[in-house]
Amino acid sequence: MRQKKTEVRMDVEHEIDLLIEEIRRLGSSGADGKIRVKFGLLFSDDKCSNLFEALVGTLRAAKKKKKVNFAGELLLQGVHDDVDIILETD
Repeated sequence: MRQKKTEVRMDVEHEIDLLIEEIRRLGSSGADGKIRVKFGLLFSDDKCSNLFEALVGTLRAAKKKKKVNFAGELLLQGVHDDVDIILETD
């Protein structure tokens, strides 16, 4: 049975909320006061790997909704491990 669009949207919102919690847990404040975490740390964290089936997809959705920011469009493990994921919301 197919999910309704509202159910899918709620799932994405829930995933983004979980992502924000994990960024807060793993990250630290930068000079600008915003919390940031390296992609490699987020990707390799055991809790995150168990929470997110598609971390990169969740990051892209969060960026589209302006909840987080990072350089580029797509992050790949290894290549982009040092890229900062910056939390844009309180």
